[in-house]
Amino acid sequence: MVTKNQIKLVVSLKQKKYRSQHGLFVVEGEKTVNELLQWGVKPFQIVVDDPLRANDFEGAELVSKPILKQMSSLTSPSGVLGVFYIPEPKNTEDSDWVLALDAVRDPGNLGTIIRLCDWFGIKQLICSNDTVDCYNPKVLQATMGSIARVNLVYTDLEDFLENTEVPVYGAFMDGEAVYSQKIPVNGILVMGNEANGISATVAEHITERISIPQFGEATTESLNVATATAILLNEIRRSLI
Repeated sequence: MVTKNQIKLVVSLKQKKYRSQHGLFVVEGEKTVNELLQWGVKPFQIVVDDPLRANDFEGAELVSKPILKQMSSLTSPSGVLGVFYIPEPKNTEDSDWVLALDAVRDPGNLGTIIRLCDWFGIKQLICSNDTVDCYNPKVLQATMGSIARVNLVYTDLEDFLENTEVPVYGAFMDGEAVYSQKIPVNGILVMGNEANGISATVAEHITERISIPQFGEATTESLNVATATAILLNEIRRSLI
C-alpha cells in the first residue's frame, strides 16, 4: 500500500533540491527501470499499475492508475515507475576519451549526449557545475537507460582541465576542421553551451580548437550541441579503427 507520504516524496523528486536531499531519483518506463536494475543501480521503490506486471519486478508495489498518474512526471504514464538511489560517482580515468560539457542547459540535449556516450563507449562524462542535473526527469527520459553505463561527475570544469595531462579538444566555429586532425588514442573533448559555446575561461585550457566544416549554403549559425557531439565522437572513434 503506497502512502500519501510516499506519493509526496516521489512528487518532490521532480525538484533537484529534494533529489539531493534524499539521494533519490525517479525513472519511468519498463525498459529504463529494467536497464537500471540490470546494471546494478540500487532500487528504493518500484510501482506498477498493472497486476500482470507486478511479478516482473521483485518487490514491486501495485497501485491504481490514478495514483501512478499523481506520482508520474508524464502526461500519459507508462505504467512502471522506479525510484532509485543516486549512485556514488566513480573516479575518472583518462586512458580513453573523456567528454566534458560546459554549461549545457537543455535536458533533452544532456539526455541525448548521455546516450551518445553509451553508444560510442565513452565511459566518463564530466559536467560543469552549471550543467543541467542528469537526474532531471526529462534528462532521464531522453537517456533511455544509458545513464546506468556512463560515469557522470559534476565538478569545477576549469580546475579539472587545468590538472589533466592529456590533450584537450574543444568545439569552436572557427576551429580547425576535425577531418584534418590526427586524433590521439585518448584525450578530452569539450562541448559548450547551446547559445554561447565554450566559455572564455574554459577556452583558456583548450589545447586544440576543432570544428565541423559546413558544406551547404544554409545560414544556420551552428549545429545543435547533441548533433555536434555525435559527429565529433563518431570521428574520434572512426580514427581509431
